[in-house]
Amino acid sequence: MSPGAAGAAAVRSLTEGDVVVPGQTPGAPAGSMHSRFVQRIRRRYAAELALLSPGLPTRETLESTFEALSTRGHALGAALRILRQLVLERLAQLDCEQQAPLAGVTGAVTLLAEFALDRACVHALSELSAVHGTPLAPDGRPAQLWVIGMGKLGARELNVSSDIDLIYVYDHNGETPGVDGRGRISHQEFFAKAVKNIFALVGDTTEHGFVFRVDLALRPNGNSGPPVVSLDALEEYFLVQGREWERFAWLKSRVVAPRSAVEDRSAQALRGVVLPFVFRRYLDYGVFDSLRVLHRQIREHAARRSAGRPERANDVKLSRGGIREIEFVVQLLQVVRGGQFPELRTRPTLQALQRVAAAGLMPQATAESLARAYEFLRRVEHRIQYLDDQQTHVLPMGCNADEDDGDLAWIAHTMGYADCCPFLHELDSHREFVAQEFDKLLGGQEECKACVGPKGSRAAPDLESLLEQMPPQLRERIGRWCGHPRVMALREDARHRLSRLIARTGQWLLEGRVGEQAAVRMADWLEPLLRRESYLALLLERPNVHERLLRLLGAAKWPARYLLRHPGVIDELASEALFSERFTPAEFEQDLEDRRRALCRTGEDDDEALLNLLRRAHHAEVFRTLARDIEGRLTVEQVADDLSALADAVLRVTTRWCWDRLKSRHRETPRFAIIGYGKLGGKELGYGSDLDIVFVFEDEDERAQEVYAAFVRKLINWLTTKTAEGDLYEIDTALRPNGSSGLLVTTFSAYENYQQGRGSNTAWTWEHQAMTRARFVMGEPALAQRFDGVREAVITAPRDHDALKQQIVAMRQRVRAAHPVKAGCFDVKHSEGGMVDAEFAVQYLVLAHSGAHRELVPNLGNIALLQRAEAAGLLPATVGQRAAAAYRELRRIQHGARLNEEPTQVAPESLTAEREAIQKLWTAVFG
Repeated sequence: MSPGAAGAAAVRSLTEGDVVVPGQTPGAPAGSMHSRFVQRIRRRYAAELALLSPGLPTRETLESTFEALSTRGHALGAALRILRQLVLERLAQLDCEQQAPLAGVTGAVTLLAEFALDRACVHALSELSAVHGTPLAPDGRPAQLWVIGMGKLGARELNVSSDIDLIYVYDHNGETPGVDGRGRISHQEFFAKAVKNIFALVGDTTEHGFVFRVDLALRPNGNSGPPVVSLDALEEYFLVQGREWERFAWLKSRVVAPRSAVEDRSAQALRGVVLPFVFRRYLDYGVFDSLRVLHRQIREHAARRSAGRPERANDVKLSRGGIREIEFVVQLLQVVRGGQFPELRTRPTLQALQRVAAAGLMPQATAESLARAYEFLRRVEHRIQYLDDQQTHVLPMGCNADEDDGDLAWIAHTMGYADCCPFLHELDSHREFVAQEFDKLLGGQEECKACVGPKGSRAAPDLESLLEQMPPQLRERIGRWCGHPRVMALREDARHRLSRLIARTGQWLLEGRVGEQAAVRMADWLEPLLRRESYLALLLERPNVHERLLRLLGAAKWPARYLLRHPGVIDELASEALFSERFTPAEFEQDLEDRRRALCRTGEDDDEALLNLLRRAHHAEVFRTLARDIEGRLTVEQVADDLSALADAVLRVTTRWCWDRLKSRHRETPRFAIIGYGKLGGKELGYGSDLDIVFVFEDEDERAQEVYAAFVRKLINWLTTKTAEGDLYEIDTALRPNGSSGLLVTTFSAYENYQQGRGSNTAWTWEHQAMTRARFVMGEPALAQRFDGVREAVITAPRDHDALKQQIVAMRQRVRAAHPVKAGCFDVKHSEGGMVDAEFAVQYLVLAHSGAHRELVPNLGNIALLQRAEAAGLLPATVGQRAAAAYRELRRIQHGARLNEEPTQVAPESLTAEREAIQKLWTAVFG
């Protein structure tokens, strides 16, 4: 029988109650009745069990059961405790006998905690208000107490015998009004009394047990701090004393009671204080060390607990490969990048795993395997706790009657296994996988020892001691750092990281893995960023990023300048898929929409946040293209295609967001379009290219002109404004009808009439030249069809060929005069035989002959159009092909020169064949 079949059979047997568990005598209780805890409940509360409606508990069934218990005469605290017994008995039955889903079990326990805390909170505040008066905010509203659930309560993941980590915060300081002139106390005292009363109702152990064990150790200053703090005090604590490990704790924080504060969203005020503490605006690799320290402390604590008690060593939560390591893996990736990628800000572990994978921070297969391990371990954890209602995660040792009364065998059976061996094999397999992924993320055990920092790890070499092994240029750069104010101002752990980073770079130089020029450029790039310690942490934590960065810097100068303006993009080098993928507009837009929705959920979606969101996404995508370009994974044409597709996507997203936020908008969707010209129109954008665009609309509403003018101004502002994250594009609208003296946005009809020469106001020949490279970028589909019709009508219109030649040659001479070339040099773009000559020749061929040769109508780019013109007999044999090849080579040289910040003027003899090919094209076209 296969393991799956055996598991199914075991489940059927347990449900039917006739299984004989190894280590038990025939007829022994199976299913949930094996639990001593369940047995106690069923003996003591037999008369109450039927009060809880069938199925998984819901908020409604908890409410009705609680009311029924109250009707029977049970006081608030007793009713809550009995309700808890009934809920856990039900969950044990559904989980162990019917394989209830993990989310159903943890969700029910979380609902129970929220319900109990809400009832306790409302009761405590009501009682105290009757004595001291209701505490009031400055505006006269009642001051609020928020019960904040941390950890698994905050994430709605409570286990069946969980304690609850709580923090109490009130929103305003002050003094209560008292009652009849008596009982005035400070808000701090009032809410401290409330907290004490809530604990008595929920956490005290009585004849009916407890509702939940309550732990307040996560509050500011821990057990030495006050039981409740004001929102202002919490914010100050985060700014002054908040520790790195607390950021992981607050990641899952959530106001869980009173329910009224959640429903009216007043508790959202807390998010404005918590979010900046948990999620930093930059990529935050500095948290790796703090998580290592925290994890080591947890491991050491678990080891001390199990010393001399081998049965405690097999802890499914805290031991190697346990639940905690999965949580740490996920939380680390969330905290590192959650400041820039708000879609990662989610509390539940399984949901966060999927988002981490969707963001490309983890392979999907790894995320799925970790999710399976998490579910398996959590279900095992629950069965351990069902046995005696103990907050333990230690697996029973034995598998027969003499060892733990067959508890291990029972756990195996209720997990769907025929006996202990396949169950333990599955358990070990999951834990080993988790441990490997955890070590991989945090650098493994040896890396952990090396990364702890100056206290408790080997000492890093000081910078001066490293100089002797460095080549001259790098020695000169690093030597300046030894007494540099920025270096001296670094914290000890940051200087430790810097020294180790330089030592690793020097080692790679000696091994020949990187060149000296790359190392020097890295030093020049790093120097102004030394105070931003997160970049030191990133490079040290990610050796592959460090090495890729050096390769990138060694290949050209321009990447270093781009990285200095946008240093956070180097994190993109960590992606294993970086070099195997291309830009995908749909994914780019979907990611941005996901991030926008995440900001909306927390009320952070103001204009500045969205501007920065757009810029970070754009810069990251440009950098990905740059990295692929430098590595030789893309041709010059592919680079231009991807950068052009990126510009199109940015324009689409920005247009949607601006319209949504336009106060004067008069319709849901704008009847609007953007026409691209020049490099954008020809899909030949380079790094840093501006966008030549024209805005048009077609809307009969009487307010349209005013609305679309405001819209376009807002759109241009969003695209060009420099924020802390930089800008997006420079926008050039000079090609709109009547140029700089014309309207910023015109009706499509006016644009159409202008281009087609209807009326006295018509386009010039040079504007028709520009139309050969124009395309519809985005907007209302109906306008796309109309634009294509206008463009075709313009470029296929009958023309006097001689007059057209004269006009284009005259324009070429004006352009050449505006771009003088040094004597004895050849400029790959502007000299005779350069790229502009080829472009003007193509524009003439299209305007003069596309009416008779429709294959020249599509906007395919200069190379394809030259080839088509030759095939149509408009050019002598080989002239078009050779000119196309020369144009491609000149573009490649221009691209490489700009990447390395070198002049595009070269010795004429170096490009003799290319010059001659384009000069022959010019002669063939213009004579």
